[in-house]
Amino acid sequence: MNPKVDWYFVKNKKWQEELAHLRMIALDSGLNEELKWGCPCYALEGSNIVLIHTFKAYCAFLFFKGALLKDPKHILIQQTANVQAARQIRFTSVREIAKMKATLKAYIKEAIAVEKKGLKVPFKKTKEFSMPEEFKKKLDENASLKTAFSALTSGRQRGYLLYFSSAKQSKTREAKVEKSMQQILNGKGLDD
Repeated sequence: MNPKVDWYFVKNKKWQEELAHLRMIALDSGLNEELKWGCPCYALEGSNIVLIHTFKAYCAFLFFKGALLKDPKHILIQQTANVQAARQIRFTSVREIAKMKATLKAYIKEAIAVEKKGLKVPFKKTKEFSMPEEFKKKLDENASLKTAFSALTSGRQRGYLLYFSSAKQSKTREAKVEKSMQQILNGKGLDD
């Protein structure tokens, strides 16, 4: 146990008992407990394996390379269509966690094996993401914007493309593009 992580398990009153059970399962797997992104993270030799996090309706184990796990029980959940590597197992009760303890340990063991083998999740390339017409038009009209967007890391480019594409109406997509142009010109990502 890492004392720097203890506060996380105390602060969350709704899922406190469930989190304590998940913590013990993760620690029993021989992983190092760290605090990353404000959540308990369990790592092997510096590589993240599983994270514990909470939401209003559930708490979860998040496997960083969950897409590579076999999932014979069909319990891994892709949070959204745009999540490429991570997968969650969600819980709403201690009883659920206790019932799945052996399965959870097996999934962690497999996730550790995946990491030790050095397996990588094949990510979609930025060019495979759709580019909204509203943004394509701005890039065609503004060479500086096109150059600045091309200079961004592929992750930042994908972030913008997903952000722009998330709007259903053209008018909203245009507003998002307009709002983000200066940030792109400044060489910044969506959340920088």
